[in-house]
Amino acid sequence: MTGSAQTPVAHDDADFEDVYIRLQADLLVIGDSIMTDRHHASNGNYEDDDPQNQIGGIIPAFPLSGWLRHGMEAVVQDHGGTACHPGEVNANFMKDGVYTRDLDAGYHEKGTCTDDPKEDDGCVIFDLFGGFGGVPGKVMRRPVKFNPVRSSVDYTRGQAEGHYRRLNRNVVSRNRGDSREPLRNAELDAVANLDGAWHLSFRESKPEFVGLLVEAIRYLDDHRTDFMHQLGGARNFGAGIVDCELINPLYDEHELKRVFDRGRGSTNAMDEKDDQWTEKYRPVFVDALEERTSEGP
Repeated sequence: MTGSAQTPVAHDDADFEDVYIRLQADLLVIGDSIMTDRHHASNGNYEDDDPQNQIGGIIPAFPLSGWLRHGMEAVVQDHGGTACHPGEVNANFMKDGVYTRDLDAGYHEKGTCTDDPKEDDGCVIFDLFGGFGGVPGKVMRRPVKFNPVRSSVDYTRGQAEGHYRRLNRNVVSRNRGDSREPLRNAELDAVANLDGAWHLSFRESKPEFVGLLVEAIRYLDDHRTDFMHQLGGARNFGAGIVDCELINPLYDEHELKRVFDRGRGSTNAMDEKDDQWTEKYRPVFVDALEERTSEGP
């Protein structure tokens, strides 16, 4: 957790190239994106509709990345800047009116913030996520592997405890004569009681990247019940409400694991690192973000 970030803060033992976000959610519904390990079943309970199944799997980074990016865009806009729109500038949008209203709501067309994407970094969102002119992004978002058995979860590899279930939703008749006859059935892949770490890696470390991540995670946690900032589907049914926090990047691997140990609290060394992060490191990164956004796209 702790490479060689070029920041105004010096710390011989710390880098900020690898960071971890703690994610906690009662229920996540990610469409058909959840990939399970049911093919590994040689014995045990791998029935997807059994509440005590032993199915694990992977939550792909795509929905997580979109959720994080939306929070980062909101932070940039709150700082008075505009953000690269995630849609391609030359796309033939069927809902052109919606796209135009997006541009009016704090976005600019993707890539218009730079004349040469290989020479000019553009806005901080473009710089971080790339995706235009053959320029890769500077942050790698890994998938989250989940397992229902807590002892099998390796938090240092960006894994989580989570319980998979395939749910059935029925639309039923409303008249008494048909006695709730099913009219339509839909199946949902869901993960419940998710608690774990999401591993992000900066391919290039800049202080404003860390500042943006810090502020975005706080923003997403503060707005976790806002419809626009929930994660995944079934939002009106309480899914996608994510409690999130940046795990102190100064922690070593042992301390990272301790964060998730329900039987043990923080150590004095962890408390000291928390004070260092809050008082010494975090303000520098947030100031770097403010300076970057004040320059405009």
